[in-house]
Formats: sequence, structure tokens, C-alpha cells
Amino acid sequence: MIEVKIPSPGESITEVEIANWLVETGDYVEKDQEIAEIESEKATLPLVAEESGKVEIVAPEGETIKVGETACKIDETAKKEEKSTSEEEKQPAKEEKTEAPEPEKQSIASEEKREEKTKKETEKAPDNKQSETPEESEQVKVSPVAEKMMKDYDLSLDDVLKGLRRLSKKDVEKAREGLSMSKTEEASKPEASRDADRKKMSQLRKKLSQRLVSVKNETAMLTTFNEVDMTEVINLRKKYQKQFQEKHGFKLGFMSFFTKAATKALEAYPNINSRIEGEEIVYPHYNDIGIAVQTSKGLMVPVIRNAESLTLAEIEIKVNEFADKARNNRIKIDEMEGGTFTLTNGGVFGSMLSTPILNPPQSGILGMHNIQERPVAINGQVVIRPMMYIALSYDHRTVDGKDSVSFLVKVKEMIENPYKMLLNDNPDKALLDL
Repeated sequence: MIEVKIPSPGESITEVEIANWLVETGDYVEKDQEIAEIESEKATLPLVAEESGKVEIVAPEGETIKVGETACKIDETAKKEEKSTSEEEKQPAKEEKTEAPEPEKQSIASEEKREEKTKKETEKAPDNKQSETPEESEQVKVSPVAEKMMKDYDLSLDDVLKGLRRLSKKDVEKAREGLSMSKTEEASKPEASRDADRKKMSQLRKKLSQRLVSVKNETAMLTTFNEVDMTEVINLRKKYQKQFQEKHGFKLGFMSFFTKAATKALEAYPNINSRIEGEEIVYPHYNDIGIAVQTSKGLMVPVIRNAESLTLAEIEIKVNEFADKARNNRIKIDEMEGGTFTLTNGGVFGSMLSTPILNPPQSGILGMHNIQERPVAINGQVVIRPMMYIALSYDHRTVDGKDSVSFLVKVKEMIENPYKMLLNDNPDKALLDL
């Protein structure tokens, strides 16, 4: 029996949770097959079979287990069972049609006749009841005019009372249908629930909760806003989308434009790319941009290394790679470490405006939002443009208000005139060497 032990997901992580077993005890697994998902405080990782054989699960699903302990055992001496199918099993079973014996048919017919007879008697019942003369008829007061009319028409008091209303077959059927519908609606009406579900908090969610609280308590976080006209970027994407997709194999998105614009703005305002370490402020000469990705397990932030040196296409490749890994819960811990600045896009969920929260120890995070057509004033005229609100949350301990506002203005300029990303300045001034 080979013992499959919990591998170390990364530094400082001593225990994980068995999030999901992909096999059951007794199943035959192949070497390097994923047999379970283990969840640490930073990421979800696969547990793979070290050899082929039959599995015996030791640590149940949902249990917290220390790194290095045994999760399951594999009997490598066991052989894979070959499934054999007989000729009889391969052939689909034929449905046999049998007719009811004659006596049974007669019984069914007799029963139907009895039901029909009962139905007719039921429908006639109201008429019979209505033919009864009320004993109180003698106490009914009659006006002189009514009495004269009854005498002229040769009608008795009983004749008048009986003629006021006569129930018909249709009246009975309508009453029965109404009563039946009322009972059905009453039965189908759902009862108000007072139930509640309880679910154990995952390691990842625990860590995320702790970090979010620490950001509020340990930083001086503020947020500043601006808005961006997305016309030029949208037109650029429409014009070259087909060619871009044919060359690179995927569509051009908005995240690559904002990532590239952010790197240019960070070069102009390096304190937004900084972090505090003890009593020092560290200013990296590179831009490792974290891209916030929402997964079923929680928020993860994989990092694009040296984003300042990448083209839009290269950034887009990285973004698509992280998106695929996020969908499959396969983002590694080392892919989420060491970011200097973060981008998050709430617009994909329809957010119009938000205040993104810092990703410590970083000093800044840029929030993108939904694109909406709005009336704006351009050259003295009101026009409809696709607009996006953008937000920068920053740590006021390292970033001054002036730099935070200027950073957003710089991003706005780059997005509204994407060609500035190539020259990092006004193209006209670069051309004239001004």
C-alpha cells in the first residue's frame, strides 16, 4: 500500500482542507490522475495519484489535515477490473404488450357505468332539493299590489317563491369546478419557510476575511474617482477584432488596455506602485500587475510579471490563461505572490461604481466598471458616448491625494487616446521633439 500524503502548498501553510474527493474507496485510479481537491488559505490545488491501483480514503471530505499527513492509500498490487458484457445484456430488452383478460375488461366497463350513473344522480340532486316547499312560506308578507298581480295571473305564494331561481345542470358543474380549483390552489400554495442552511467556512474564505478586516484596520484607505470615454478603445477593437482573433486565437478584451495604461501611469507616479516594509517604503522598478479573478472558492489575484514590458497581445494571453485556470480552480500560489498593483473589474457583473479594497501590502488598486451610454458635453454640444467610471483606492500613508488624482487622469488620457501608450506622451510633441 502506497500512502498519498498532503504536499506543501507553500511557505507558512501547515494545514489544508480536503475540499472534494474525485474518487471513492475501492475505485481504480491511474498514475498522475487527479483524485482530490485540497484547499489551503490561499488556493485550491489538486491531489494526484502517485501510482496506479485501488484507492482507500483515509481523510474524509471536509476534514482539516496537516501537511505531510496521509490523505489516502493506494494498493498498487490491485489490477484493473475489465468489464464484460454478455450478448443478452447488449441486446435491448423487448417490451411485451399484454392485453387485459375479458373478465377484467368487463369489470372495467361495469365500473365506468356505475361512475356515470352516480355522476348523473349527483347532478340531479340540487333540483330535487329545490322542489321542497319551505315551511316558512306562510310567514312571507305580500304587498297589496303583489297580491293583486298573483290573483290576476292565478299564482300561489309557493309558485312565486319557486319561480325566483332554479338551479340547472350547468350551475352544479360550475360550482363543482370552482370548489375543485379552490382546493387545488390551496394545496399548491407553498408554506412560508423558516429553514436555514449552515456551511463550514473554507480555509480560503477564512484567510480572505482576515485580510479584508486587516486592510480596514491597518491602512489609511481612500478612494478617488474619474470617468473615461471608451469610444476610441471600442472602435479600435471593432476595427481589428477579426485580425487579432485570427492571429492570436482569442478575442481582444478591455483588461489589456487598462493594464497597459496602468503601467504607464505607474511609471509617472511610482509611489502608487510602492509598499511599506517596516519603517521603509519600497519602490519597485517593475510593474507586477495583479488581476482580480472571481472563482467559486472566492476572490483570487494572479499576477502578470513585468507587465510594463509586455504588448497588449501578450497581456491578453496572460489574462486568458488566468481566466481558464480560475474556472478550473488551478491557480497556483506562486502565481499570486509578489504583486505591486492590482486591477479589478466589477463591470463584468454590472457594477456602475464601487470602492475597491486594497490588496496589502500594495498601495493602490484600480477599479473598472460597467460601460454605459450617457450624454456628455463635448465642444459645447451634448452627445451620447460609452462612458465608464474608474476608481482608485490608495493607501494615504504612501500616496498623496494629488498623485492619486493625477494617476487616474493619466489612465483616462491613455484609454481615450490609446496611441499614447506607445509614446507615453503627446504624439504631436514627440513628432516635433518638444
